[in-house]
Amino acid sequence: MKQYNVGVIGATGMVGQRFITLLENHPWFNLVALAASARSAGKTYEEAVGSRWLMKTPMPESVKKMVVLDAANVEEVAAKVDFVFCAVNMKKDEIRALEEAYAKAECPVVSNNSAHRFTPDVPMVVPEINADHIDIIPAQRKRLGTKRGFVAVKSNCSLQSYVPALHPLRKYGISDVLVCTYQAISGAGKTFETFPDILDNVIPYIGGEEEKSEQEPLKLWGHIEGDKIVSAESPRFTAQCLRVPVSDGHMGAVFVRFENKPSKEEILQAWKEFHGPAQDLELPSAPKQFLHYFEENDRPQPKLDRMLENGMAVSIGRLREDNQYDYKFVCLSHNTLRGAAGGAVLLAELLAAKGYFD
Repeated sequence: MKQYNVGVIGATGMVGQRFITLLENHPWFNLVALAASARSAGKTYEEAVGSRWLMKTPMPESVKKMVVLDAANVEEVAAKVDFVFCAVNMKKDEIRALEEAYAKAECPVVSNNSAHRFTPDVPMVVPEINADHIDIIPAQRKRLGTKRGFVAVKSNCSLQSYVPALHPLRKYGISDVLVCTYQAISGAGKTFETFPDILDNVIPYIGGEEEKSEQEPLKLWGHIEGDKIVSAESPRFTAQCLRVPVSDGHMGAVFVRFENKPSKEEILQAWKEFHGPAQDLELPSAPKQFLHYFEENDRPQPKLDRMLENGMAVSIGRLREDNQYDYKFVCLSHNTLRGAAGGAVLLAELLAAKGYFD
């Protein structure tokens, strides 16, 4: 695979920092540009971040002296890179405008943000689930008037725990899903030091999260029709999302009803055998075994299992029959690796493998 020069927009925030750690030794992507808001522009990355480095590993030496660019100077940033990752903290309409500006400057954007997730011709992709949605990119380029530029996005971080577990079971006709998510504080860009309110506490509301949890799976399971992606009409989802005192790792407690109820053995076999294009293409960030089932009653746990396969696998446990739904189970994914920056890097690897950055 050829090498691509890449940039990170929103490089000083938590997800931007995660991108930097993932790109440090990436075999395909060479990090050459960091961009952030005007208040960070002109400083070295080390000066701009200061004491706000939130990763457990040290800041890579390769970025410390890199001068941060102003993300609003689209042409300057775009001229340095083959594509950018975007993880900015702005209003949604501002993010949409910024990402389209980069695309129109012929700089593809792989976004961690939610702003474009329901733009009809923007693919929202989990590479194991709906890799074919990148086929909408030519239609998007036609709308934007670009040759290379486009926007592609990853889905919401909480979905990454339960949608992969449901996906191989769709052949049994999933009709209803109830999910309660228990979401780590890093999903809000927080640590225990910066979020003391969460200690000894659970907050039963995360703005916009329940709507995303109910609607985004249907886009992932949708199909391309002409120049847009049409969401699936079923199954019916209902969700509650809670913020819990965990540093990293989103859990989902899932209840599911089928039109053709499978046996427990069939479900376990479907999980064990499941693989997608990310595995078939042997993408660098892809977990070899995407779905892991734990037989123990007290697994998965964030502290024990979130880093499975470098934080890119999904852990499942406690599969059992239910007296209202057909089955219930618990699942877990690392929200800033599989759920955020890692999922975006995996999407970029898929796009690279399919020639969309050439």
